[in-house]
Amino acid sequence: MVEQQNTYNEREAARYLAVSGATLRLWRSERKGPPYFKAGEKLVRYRRADLDSWIEARLSLPASADAD
Repeated sequence: MVEQQNTYNEREAARYLAVSGATLRLWRSERKGPPYFKAGEKLVRYRRADLDSWIEARLSLPASADAD
């Protein structure tokens, strides 16, 4: 069962990811943003664990000094 305290609405998720709500809506429509679920016909929710995993999957390592 998903705990309420570990879910974010669109505004909260956008703030957590430092993007706008419009960006999250665009990502949902393009199916390229973090996983989400609908808690009703129009109630979109994000699990914090999914947001964290999505961020981790996009981390880039710094370029090696040997690459020069």
